[in-house]
Amino acid sequence: MSKTFKVAVLGATGAVGQEMMKVLEEYEIPVSRLLPLASARSAGGTVRFRGENVLIEEATDASFDGMDFVLGAVEADMSRRFAPAIKKSGAVYIDNSSAFRLEPDVPLVVPEINGGDAFLNKGIISNPNCSTIITMMAVAGIAALSPIRSMVASTYQAVSGAGINGLRELEQQMKALAAGESVERKVFPAQIALNVIPFIGSQLDNLYTDEEMKMQNEGQRILHQPDLKVTCTCVRVPVMRSHSISATLRTDRKISVEEANAAIRSFPGVRLIEDYEGRCYPTPLDTSGQDLVWVGRVREDLTCENGLSLWCCGDQIRKGAAANAVQILKLFCK
Repeated sequence: MSKTFKVAVLGATGAVGQEMMKVLEEYEIPVSRLLPLASARSAGGTVRFRGENVLIEEATDASFDGMDFVLGAVEADMSRRFAPAIKKSGAVYIDNSSAFRLEPDVPLVVPEINGGDAFLNKGIISNPNCSTIITMMAVAGIAALSPIRSMVASTYQAVSGAGINGLRELEQQMKALAAGESVERKVFPAQIALNVIPFIGSQLDNLYTDEEMKMQNEGQRILHQPDLKVTCTCVRVPVMRSHSISATLRTDRKISVEEANAAIRSFPGVRLIEDYEGRCYPTPLDTSGQDLVWVGRVREDLTCENGLSLWCCGDQIRKGAAANAVQILKLFCK
């Protein structure tokens, strides 16, 4: 890599922002200057990058001048707030929020699937939803054999998807239950310890949540299949890290289990689990802290002639967020 880049991380003190800086190091991205940006409350602190303490600065409209790339790890409202200034600076904004994912002139990119779309950007590239990334990675090899027309999916999403407070709430509830004390809840609408909650996001007019509709709306753009139909149920589960998804897909032509396994096995960034510690499936603990999407339990769907069912897991903080963003940046290093 002969190019070097000045990279700002907007939201550097959050879980995803911190992971972005870690992945920048791991992937050996040629960063000539790292600029961690956060709120005024966090400004003045430091983060570690390549063995050195780097000063955190307050994010302002002037912060992005001279930057080549900005990695966004903030909520959608803050992303919209700073996007005009980032574009004006000339930097390319790789945004992890939902702010621009469905904008027709903003590429929505998973590098292994549609990496070429990144070069069509007009200043902003969007990182897809975490569960969508993991699921699309699992099915992309099959989609290359025959277009996927429809999918039924259920997500099993870790509490870390709700941020640091989600992690804390599960930990506190587990401790309270072990001590025989009453459980308090602030982050989730019901007790999450020893429980599951089949509702994530905000309910829409069609009775699905906005989180559930992301699988269809974003999947269409990633796979370049505007007619893809998905029905999804998103479930919060008492798991610390890594999301899991059960997916049943219907393809144009019948794909055998053997064909599907071969396609999954050869797809970059995916690991097919056929015999791992005596089992044919991954778990969230298996996939935490790394970037591969693990896929297992590939089998024929018994309700549809051209259907396949599978199970997949992936670290939503890494491949579902930080690592995917850095992988997008890496495309420009070539």
